[in-house]
Amino acid sequence: MSKIERIEAGTLHPALWRTTVKIRWGHCDPAGIVYTPNYFDIFNGVVEDWYPARLGLDYHAYMRDRRVGLGYAHASADFLSPGFMGDEMEVAVVLTRIGGASFALTLHALKDGREALRGRLVVVCTDLVEHKAIAIPDDLRAALERYRAETAG
Repeated sequence: MSKIERIEAGTLHPALWRTTVKIRWGHCDPAGIVYTPNYFDIFNGVVEDWYPARLGLDYHAYMRDRRVGLGYAHASADFLSPGFMGDEMEVAVVLTRIGGASFALTLHALKDGREALRGRLVVVCTDLVEHKAIAIPDDLRAALERYRAETAG
């Protein structure tokens, strides 16, 4: 595996949506270090917040009212430095690909201005009745395209 080059906060596009996540006791193991699987729960919370805050879409209404699932076909992470109870991490969301039924995100979690964690998620749209992949809904696709255009470069 090749070495991951950490990014600095100033190298991220200024229009990327960002949020601050506080590492809490419940995220950590007895040593006070974030328990690895909990990072994926943190990532999911960041993505849930990104929909209304930056895309202007109601994440929960997709599932509850429209019966459109927004699950993960892929989730991975590169751990660059440990997270400890009490840390605050700024997480930036980068849209890396828009496909027919799915799109890909990279989440950069920075602690003290340096990347501590990088997550990669592939979100797939599904019909929650038939339980199969469907095309990205038009309103979501339009919001994703806008975000990509505003954060490109």
